[in-house]
Amino acid sequence: MNKMNLSAYRPIADIQDNIVFANNGNVVLCYKGNLPEIYSLSEKDFEDMHGAWFQALKSLPVGTVVHKQDIYIKKSFSPTGLPNSTFLERATHDHFKGRGYLGHQCYLFFILTRNRALNNPKYVNPFRKVSKGIVQQMDETIKGFANAVSDSVSFINNSRKMDFVTLKAEEIQQLTTDYFNGFNEGLDTDILLDKKNVTIGENLFDALAVNSELCFGESVQSSKTNEKFTSDDFVFHQGFIDGLGLTLNENHIVNQILYLDDRHKWRKLLDKKIEELNKSSNFGSQNKVVLGKIRHILDQINADDSARIIRGHLNVVYWSKDAKGLDRITSRIKTEFKELDITPYYPRGEERKNYILNSYCCFSSNFSNHDLYVTDLKHALCLLINNTNYKSDATGIIFNDREHNIPVLKDVWDERKKRIKARNFAIFAPTGEGKSFLANNILRQYFESGVRLVIIDLGGSYTKFAKLYPEKYTVLRYESGKNLGINPFYIHGQNDLTPERLEDLTVFLFELFASDLKVTKAQSVSVKKILRHYYNSTSENHSLDGFYGFIERNRKDLLGTLKIHPDYFNVTSFLHVMSEYVGDGLYSFLFKVSEDQTYKIEDKRLIIFELDEVRDNKEILSVMLKLIKSAIQRTIWKNRAERGIILFDEFAKQLKFENVLESVEFYYQAIRKQNGAIGIILQSINQLPNNPTSASILENTQVIYSLNNEKGYDALVKRLNLSSHDLNQLRSIKNNLSGPCRYTEMFIKIGRESNIFRLEVPREVYAAYLTDGEENEAIMAIYEETKDMEQSIKKFISPSQPPQRGGAKSVTF
Repeated sequence: MNKMNLSAYRPIADIQDNIVFANNGNVVLCYKGNLPEIYSLSEKDFEDMHGAWFQALKSLPVGTVVHKQDIYIKKSFSPTGLPNSTFLERATHDHFKGRGYLGHQCYLFFILTRNRALNNPKYVNPFRKVSKGIVQQMDETIKGFANAVSDSVSFINNSRKMDFVTLKAEEIQQLTTDYFNGFNEGLDTDILLDKKNVTIGENLFDALAVNSELCFGESVQSSKTNEKFTSDDFVFHQGFIDGLGLTLNENHIVNQILYLDDRHKWRKLLDKKIEELNKSSNFGSQNKVVLGKIRHILDQINADDSARIIRGHLNVVYWSKDAKGLDRITSRIKTEFKELDITPYYPRGEERKNYILNSYCCFSSNFSNHDLYVTDLKHALCLLINNTNYKSDATGIIFNDREHNIPVLKDVWDERKKRIKARNFAIFAPTGEGKSFLANNILRQYFESGVRLVIIDLGGSYTKFAKLYPEKYTVLRYESGKNLGINPFYIHGQNDLTPERLEDLTVFLFELFASDLKVTKAQSVSVKKILRHYYNSTSENHSLDGFYGFIERNRKDLLGTLKIHPDYFNVTSFLHVMSEYVGDGLYSFLFKVSEDQTYKIEDKRLIIFELDEVRDNKEILSVMLKLIKSAIQRTIWKNRAERGIILFDEFAKQLKFENVLESVEFYYQAIRKQNGAIGIILQSINQLPNNPTSASILENTQVIYSLNNEKGYDALVKRLNLSSHDLNQLRSIKNNLSGPCRYTEMFIKIGRESNIFRLEVPREVYAAYLTDGEENEAIMAIYEETKDMEQSIKKFISPSQPPQRGGAKSVTF
């Protein structure tokens, strides 16, 4: 048995920036990779990335060794990045704390070897030191090599799919320590090497490898079918060896090592091999198989002028605390290889020790011809893993990843506008799939992060979650024949009469009396003049009724006094149209208020306008939207530095009313001047009429959420110009509404980036978002007693109540 302690065998002589000078004379340039999220890539994406790798590596100097290392380690989720101050935040924080997942780190090493011919004997002592002067002797060579590598990495990064950054000295040291410490945490240990096992601390190590052309089946490709998500009517793709990556869900390392050889040298070697096999091919079927494979490789090289001959080595190093666990992982990896039509080599004894030690970056030039397959670079690059875990942004809304159901923060606000220019969002899903539940989840998190919310609701879906913040919310509910208490003409004093206020009032008036006409500059100036004259002449009790009366009393000389040409303001037409809203007019009750009540919402951060009773009256609904807009402009939008969101929920039926749709579009135009966003919730995108107004709304909506839709997604794809992979993602949505971890899946597209996310919530959050059903009634009954929503939810989910977690309306949300 050999026993080795890393402190006695330090492999690194020196580190300068990201350049490692190894004790064996090798020079290694070290990078860390930031890869795309798993499931986010299409078949074309995989092809494009394969092409980027080929272009980046094909021109590196002869003798370069490229080593891509993907390390996967089982971890427990630490919720340190999650907010933890409010009731629902604490519940979410505690719910996911300690949840298991597979962490992934991707590294890329470029090795300039002392042995440029790369002709190693079968076993090399990786810790053998060379003369100390080697570093100084190679200075100029290193500079040239570093420049070539820098160009290669820049090319990869310019693909915009991947990003490789230089490793820092402390990161390189930590990786070295972790590797030779067997990834044991909290202890330093020895490596025990014997014929049966490689043991590092508490972990037993093993390896499987692809080390010969004979290992490969018929073909390899840049991607393959993902059987888990593929259905009869669509194909979902994954990387060719992705089954050896995150989805393996075991502690392991995937090493892909490429020796960039001289093309002519290896062509001659293959010719020689063919000559030898021709002589012996009659002595066994195995020889014929080998001969066929080598001829195929040589034919590919000869047919393709851009071919770059390489020798390659792929291995998977893995570990477990016991032999039984190790055997289980071995069996799983063999199964994955079998599905790829690859027969792996299972090294034992000295060979296994050699593979595990030499898969460390400073030693990966130590493999011999017996450990390497010969092929074209394009073939070998199909064996790269090009994706990683879901990535959290620094801040954002909590969703869950599709692989482990751990929280992922997605920045759908995008303060710096790196991904989107307009942060408006839309939620699409049929009845029963959980639109309001998702909207509650998004808005609640926005609210708790300091965003001010205005919800214009026709369904009553938000009052329960609002009751968790009793001092911070208000509900303004329309009741038949009554007003909302909003007087757009009300001013505290002359200081309120700013140019912006006059502009807003002018727009409001034109929307009421000339909504079907295009307003000219001359007409707009005329109304502003009349408004100023009204306020200068009237000191108090300003209202629409008062303004109407003022014009009526002064109709004979009003235009002359203000030098307004009659073509620019038709007094008779104005008085006729506006008579519906004043005196005993049909809709006069909407404006019968002298004192403005909007002060009630000035200090509230969550304002809900419930217009359920008016949902079928397009005239009243349209006026209500204008009044609400007036209130928002005078209160919420006064501070443009404050973030705000306006949500239109359950507006599907009303959007077919042209004047209502135009009112909604106005919000989209106005929000551009604010630090805000608009959200709409629809059962189907076809509920937005196919006209220029709707097109403008969709064009300014750059965050899309779609839940499951059994009727399909063709209209969504067409109206939003979604890609074929977006459609495949949508079709792959699958909910899990039973068992201990219930979740719904949803498609989220932020600008050009899209993926499928999950929504799993703790029982407390589930209870807060319920909007109907027996459970909702039970919570509200408790609330009637306690008048405290947090206590009501706690009582509802107490041990005597059955647990509920996440899901869709079909499990009562």
